[in-house]
Amino acid sequence: MLKLNRDILFLIFEEIKDDKKDLYSFLTVNKTWCEIIIPILWKDPWKYSKWEKDRILFNVIISHLSEESKNDLKIQGIDFTSISSYQKPLFNYISFCRSLNLNAIDRIINTIIYNFSKSNITIIKNEIYNLFFNENTRFTHLYISQQFDYQIQNIPGSKRCISEIKFLSCNTSIKDHVLDGLTRMCKSIKELELFIDLENNNYGIVKLIESQKKLLNIHFLTNYSKSDETFCKILENSLIKHSNTLQYFKIAKQPTTNILSFFMNLKILELDDDCGNFKNTLWLENLSLPYLQILRASRVPIKALSTIIENTSGYLIEIKIDFISHDEISNKKLIQVIHQNCPKLEYLKLVFRSCNIPELENLLINCQNLIELSFIISDLYTFNWDNLFKILTKSSPNRLFMFEFDFYEAPKLKTLKSFFDNWKGRNPMLLKLSRINNELSDLIEKYKSKGIVKQQYSNDSNDSLDKNDTSILNYNLPIENYDFTDSIFFV
Repeated sequence: MLKLNRDILFLIFEEIKDDKKDLYSFLTVNKTWCEIIIPILWKDPWKYSKWEKDRILFNVIISHLSEESKNDLKIQGIDFTSISSYQKPLFNYISFCRSLNLNAIDRIINTIIYNFSKSNITIIKNEIYNLFFNENTRFTHLYISQQFDYQIQNIPGSKRCISEIKFLSCNTSIKDHVLDGLTRMCKSIKELELFIDLENNNYGIVKLIESQKKLLNIHFLTNYSKSDETFCKILENSLIKHSNTLQYFKIAKQPTTNILSFFMNLKILELDDDCGNFKNTLWLENLSLPYLQILRASRVPIKALSTIIENTSGYLIEIKIDFISHDEISNKKLIQVIHQNCPKLEYLKLVFRSCNIPELENLLINCQNLIELSFIISDLYTFNWDNLFKILTKSSPNRLFMFEFDFYEAPKLKTLKSFFDNWKGRNPMLLKLSRINNELSDLIEKYKSKGIVKQQYSNDSNDSLDKNDTSILNYNLPIENYDFTDSIFFV
């Protein structure tokens, strides 16, 4: 029965694994809860790390160094006593890691020991790398920094350590010997994130892609408006082998080939033209993705997006379109295309103009599965909030309760009050506003007490965690008979 209890607790905590504040509060309940939660929190400690708290994580990492390693470092003139605690950790935190982010490690080292000599920094990095690359760790996610220059394949136990990674993120200018080791040891990558460099791209990445058993997700990212077209062409063509299995594709530049036309089973498409790389949109307008379920687009012309939606087969459940202007005609056309082709739609983010609020009513009627609507208000001073709220209270499907409003000028308090009053009897709404003042906040709090609004939050706030609360990173835990004096405890 005890084992069953632990298993049930594990399943519960796994369900709330992204809510670190709650998980942290549960750590102090008892020894069993702590032993279950610590490994969950340490699967991916890098997502909690921010530059102002790097020193705490650095202390945790080097506390795992053996006495032999510490003595060797001292002999070479490297002593951490002035900047770090050597207290032995209560848990072997590193053994719980399933995500290894070498970008984060490099940043932390460069932040904490920036005044060390270059040779000493290299020595320290090697010691820290050895803490993670060993036969006692097994990673599922690996992020490799552009500067990483380490002979992974020569480390005892490294094959067991990384052979089962499911996610790999790296730069296309990755070092030859690093790429060679990855290609030989990693055959089960399902998600690949590539930062395409301007030059010095490593063509060996093609072998890595082709050697995978079943690629599901591809991210092609770049910060450049230009690219090595020869390399991109070869890279894109290497995906043809995986075209039947690919389900997710993210791209920030126009493809060199028509590779997207091969992805007939694609379920998620993300397009972000941050650098103005989409020279034309014909490659999108002729695209047919019948099984597409999620479409996210930034800075992509409306005409192309309308065509993509028209060429799906009614499976879309999420559409998020941002950072692109809509004139009245294209805005109306897009809303029509959505409610005519997306009966299963649950989440929608879109520009709405006052003149097209009547078309919104058709969308609410035809898309009965809607859960969340995110409005980007483009009319600066003339938006008809009264009409919008009237339509929402009159025609919103029963499941719809999440609203986000991104606006320049907030609705009047009287108008918002009427909206809340008319919402009474429905599911309490979750409300996100791009701007909030004291009067607006007071009004929302009043309707929270009435159970009409469940939560209000703004883009500037951190809903679940006080930004100044560092206790989550460093805490002494008094739990039963454990001597929790671990001052470098990090979650």
